[in-house]
Amino acid sequence: MERLVEVSEQEALIDFSLNCKCRANVRLTSLCATSPVAFKVQTSSPHKFLVNPPSGLVPPLSQATLQIILKPQTQLPSSFPRSPSDRFLIKTARFTTNSPESSPPTNRDSVNSWISTRQTQDIKLKVAFVGPLLLSHAVNRGDLDSTMNIIKRQKSILTELTQREAESLLRVATELDNSESMVNLLLEAGLRIDARVESDNVDSKWLSKGWSEIHAAAMFDRDDDIASLVKRQPWSLDCRDKEGRTALHLAASKGNIRCAQVLLESGADKDARSINGRTALHRAAANGDRSMVELLIEMGGDPTIEDDKGLSALDVARNEGIEEILEVMEQGEQVLMAARRGDIKHLESLLRRGASTDYRDQYGLTPLHAAAIRGHKDIALRLLALGVDLECQDNEGHSPLHLAVEGGWMGTVEVLVNNGANVNAKTKRGSCSWLRQPMTSIDPSRTTKHHRLRSKSKPFKITSNLFDDLLEFSAQSYSYRIPVSRTQPNWSELEPYPI
Repeated sequence: MERLVEVSEQEALIDFSLNCKCRANVRLTSLCATSPVAFKVQTSSPHKFLVNPPSGLVPPLSQATLQIILKPQTQLPSSFPRSPSDRFLIKTARFTTNSPESSPPTNRDSVNSWISTRQTQDIKLKVAFVGPLLLSHAVNRGDLDSTMNIIKRQKSILTELTQREAESLLRVATELDNSESMVNLLLEAGLRIDARVESDNVDSKWLSKGWSEIHAAAMFDRDDDIASLVKRQPWSLDCRDKEGRTALHLAASKGNIRCAQVLLESGADKDARSINGRTALHRAAANGDRSMVELLIEMGGDPTIEDDKGLSALDVARNEGIEEILEVMEQGEQVLMAARRGDIKHLESLLRRGASTDYRDQYGLTPLHAAAIRGHKDIALRLLALGVDLECQDNEGHSPLHLAVEGGWMGTVEVLVNNGANVNAKTKRGSCSWLRQPMTSIDPSRTTKHHRLRSKSKPFKITSNLFDDLLEFSAQSYSYRIPVSRTQPNWSELEPYPI
């Protein structure tokens, strides 16, 4: 059955506080283009919740906002963040006018009456309680699961805490029996504090985790301290904590870009692996931190290194569906630039690190186009060996062969034709690649082994014709005629003549 509405959230997230009303908004979007959609909201806990409006109509392809209101509560929820006993049911039905006398319901009572007589599509809406109060309560009782689930649902909760709230939460965490796990969870999830104000008790917890001074500096975004520590203790740059993490791992986990940059510029191992095999790139990719991923890739981080589960940072980005992170790590733009410059060493380095050859720029140019434009036949050969599309077209329909011919790069033309390029391919304007007569009338194996023609200032503009046994190449104001039967003509013997 075709869906009538779409709900913005699968859970109503209530930012819980004691003794006051707490609210959450849920948006209904009509997917019906021809008629209004009637809705009615029911709750399993009418003694706790109100809904405004409880019923109504959503116009075609429009939206309606429902406000879920929790009445003032004197006690904390018995279960959080998920509350199994609290849920909502949104009943929907398409309103159709079958006769002139029929008209949409005009008030809530009439909507309730009308929808109760119709077959409805029902949407279930769960309830979850979040907020600083419940987070603090979960940390106080050492409840890792509730703490993690609150943070997962309310991603900004830790970063929105004041400095005093953050320090208080951390002090509580350090006094738990499972302090190491709780502190690690809070810090990796984004809790930000100034380590300078920490007590001796907190410092002892850092030591219990195996952290050195440089670990703490990286965790708390103290790039000046890192620079000083590297000068005084250069050996500490890649020292490990009990989980095998370096300072760079912690900086990447927290998104502390300045610390990561100082560490990398000081020579930190960009591909250092923790006990579980993860690199800093794994952590940055999992966090969806584009700036950190860009920095690590720019500094040579390898996104193909696999952790103990066989997952690379590229796999992490793919599994999380983070397209912008995946695009950065595939390094397609760098591959295109290396192809354009003819930098085979850089290209090989990129390919070893899992770079993609499928990138296109704003003009639709691929790395093979870029190599063809500049006549870099070694680059073209390498890309073709990887199986790139020989007939790929840019936004104007140019294939790599079109561009190699237009540039006069006959060596590159030879590579492309020998690998099966379609010499009769046409652009979107209908232009053929380079012969005024079909190339099929010439045996490519006897006509393509030519050196490229270049003038002192720029590549020749090449056109060609077939005259009996001669292949004529016209370049600027001169032509060169080459016997078709000669597979490797002696270019020094060729005499140009005016066209």
